[in-house]
Amino acid sequence: MRLTSYLMTDSSSVLAPAVNLTDPTVLVTLIGPDQKGVSTRLFNALAGHNIEVIDVEQLVVRGRLVLSTLVSRPADVSTFARDMDRVSADVGMELSIEYGTGDNRPRRVGRAQVTLLGAPLDPGALAAITEGISGLGGNIDRIFRLARYPVTAIRLDISGADPDELQRELPRIAHSFRVDVAVQENGILNHAQRLIVMDVDSTLIQGEVIEMLAAHAGCEAAVAEVTERAMRGEIDFADSLHERVAQLAGVPESAITEVYKSLQYTPGARTMIRTLKRLGYRFALVSGGFTQIIERIAADLGIDYWAANELAIADGKLTGTVVGDVVDRAGKATALRTFAEQAGINIKNTVAIGDGANDLDMLAAAGLGIAFNAKPLVREQAPTSVNVPYLDAIVYLLGVTREEIEAADRADEPN
Repeated sequence: MRLTSYLMTDSSSVLAPAVNLTDPTVLVTLIGPDQKGVSTRLFNALAGHNIEVIDVEQLVVRGRLVLSTLVSRPADVSTFARDMDRVSADVGMELSIEYGTGDNRPRRVGRAQVTLLGAPLDPGALAAITEGISGLGGNIDRIFRLARYPVTAIRLDISGADPDELQRELPRIAHSFRVDVAVQENGILNHAQRLIVMDVDSTLIQGEVIEMLAAHAGCEAAVAEVTERAMRGEIDFADSLHERVAQLAGVPESAITEVYKSLQYTPGARTMIRTLKRLGYRFALVSGGFTQIIERIAADLGIDYWAANELAIADGKLTGTVVGDVVDRAGKATALRTFAEQAGINIKNTVAIGDGANDLDMLAAAGLGIAFNAKPLVREQAPTSVNVPYLDAIVYLLGVTREEIEAADRADEPN
């Protein structure tokens, strides 16, 4: 009995036959040295058999080509086999022909992307991660490389496993091998515009602005000690901010400009922003630092939104207080939601990046929360952790390859 269903198309209101899962099919695979014209020769040979192409996948690793094509079964199997043998001999590649029934097996419930980052990436880590995926009922449908440097980034497309269970289990495995892993649920939202919300101190920039200002007051060590305790979550952020800012009383306003000029962005920061801006992504800065610095950074990098604390200034000197409410742990999460609403971007399509305990609510609220070179407490609680010192590694988690970044940069170079 032939099983056929029909789908109504939106554009033409014409009934179209859906995929039939009982028809006989053939999987043709060629394996051998990569060379020009292999796919053309194969498809020209297939074209003589009045068959339908159902699926195609091609992979090249270090000059080695694997080309698999699933087609409907031809009427004359013997002639088909001879034609495939001729193609194989002409291109000097191994041939495999497998006869079966229907399309590729239907993808099971629970689609996810798992991205591994390592510098280096140990084979043992891949073995443990793949075993963990299998143990949760997952099947690896595809593996491919996103980048070779400055880190190795590998993506695995998974079906059959609950993404939430993968998120709970795989980071634990990855941590034991000193690699990073990110789990994202597959779906149409992965192709939508995103909002990237970043912490600033020790995330977008190297170091802490308040400690740099404290150096002008001669109290850098005392302020740094309080900062460290706050980042570890040992004391309330708002209380710690007031305590540290109080020690800045009397610092000349000119110190703010000096500190700004001395700032160094985290390696890869400009690359990440430039690359994702090309794709229409929006950016926001949410900082427990100070507006007098953040607004200059935002202008320099083309940031769309920002929120930070404001240092009070009188008679050209810092008063040792802040103006208005403190942007604290809860305030950062609120800012993320506000910016997403202003940008018209679904909260599931936000990415938050931070390193301290006051970033945890923001990381939890985002569609993808990333602890970047974070304190242990933050790394353990964050949905995703990245522990390589390159901020542009974030783009690999979003599916952008190193080759695509470099090609776009070359295209922008003046002739």
